Amino acid sequence: MNDSLFDLIFDIVRHIPGGRVTSYGAIARCIGAGGSARIVGWAMHAAGAYPQIPAHRVVNSKGLLTGKHHFATLTLMQERLEQEGIEVKEDQVVDFKQLFWDPATLSDM
Repeated sequence: MNDSLFDLIFDIVRHIPGGRVTSYGAIARCIGAGGSARIVGWAMHAAGAYPQIPAHRVVNSKGLLTGKHHFATLTLMQERLEQEGIEVKEDQVVDFKQLFWDPATLSDM
């Protein structure tokens, strides 16, 4: 996979404010790959090697923790979100629409 594309995705993810979440698709649209949310998923899987990338803040378009299987434990993604004040019930972010952060709002991207 293209390292520069992953670097761009990682940079966007680093900008997600604590206590907020975004989606794979929103990041894909931001980088001009609107139909390729899977690329963002692959990048989040690779982000495990980079602890400074808050991959736990990236969920699917319905607020589901579909990436939880790529963390050290099945509960770690939820635990990290809850540490930031985000409520999760049945693997879904509560109040997802209110907590959603749109990466298109980044002015320096």
